[in-house]
Amino acid sequence: MTEPTHTTNAAYPADSPYPPAAADAHQQPAYQEPAYQEPADPEPARREPRRRRGRGLRITLVVLVVLGGLGVVADRVAVDFAETEAAEKIKSRQGLSITPEVSIKGFPFLTQALDKKLDEVEVGLDGLTATTDDGHNVTITELSATLHQVKISGDFSSATADRASGRAHISYADLSAAAGEGIRVSQAGKAGANANRVKITGSFMGLGLSADGTVSVVNGDTIRLRIDAVPEGIPARFEGQIREKTDKDWKISGMPNGLRLEKVETTQDGIDLSGAGTAVSLTS
Repeated sequence: MTEPTHTTNAAYPADSPYPPAAADAHQQPAYQEPAYQEPADPEPARREPRRRRGRGLRITLVVLVVLGGLGVVADRVAVDFAETEAAEKIKSRQGLSITPEVSIKGFPFLTQALDKKLDEVEVGLDGLTATTDDGHNVTITELSATLHQVKISGDFSSATADRASGRAHISYADLSAAAGEGIRVSQAGKAGANANRVKITGSFMGLGLSADGTVSVVNGDTIRLRIDAVPEGIPARFEGQIREKTDKDWKISGMPNGLRLEKVETTQDGIDLSGAGTAVSLTS
């Protein structure tokens, strides 16, 4: 007699305490990956403050840039006006025939003006004239002065610098023209060897005239030209007449008060003058 056979579920072990149907009931369902869903956008209420803060920051930066630009423009307009006014006052107070160039250094200007103290001011003149007693004029070119720590008066009518330095140039052509008819002034020797030596040539009573001389500064405002001696071959009795033609003093007017010429040096094309001073007034 054949014993009945029991079919077992291949998915469960034979010794499972649950019958196949029960085991199936307790079987965990197969894992299924959830379907992908797009993340929900943040709520507008949460994102809006960031946008507002970012936009507000940009607006603030733009306003600052605009105000800064306007401040620079206003500062430059103010300094241009001040330079023009200062130039006209210097021209009027010093009795000049030409208007000087004035440049106020440092930024910002408005804070300096409120403090009534300018760091540095440059004044330039081209074509200033020095005059002799006999009416011969010499033209001074490239006259410039640099003034430091300039104090402005309470009513802005005058200005005084703690210290200043200046330079000027006179060409040999202008010196010769100012020395008189028939006189020529040129450099004597090499530049630097004899800082203030010049050669004076010309004619006198049909005779050739050639003599060495010097150019110097006198009293801080006068340029002096002198020959060393009467050239050989010319009688001594004519020395006075010769010196009337060759020896000259030119007094410079129109320099800032307190600025004094101190030194002269000859160059290939003329003479260079330098000076300095303290308590130098621009407009008095």
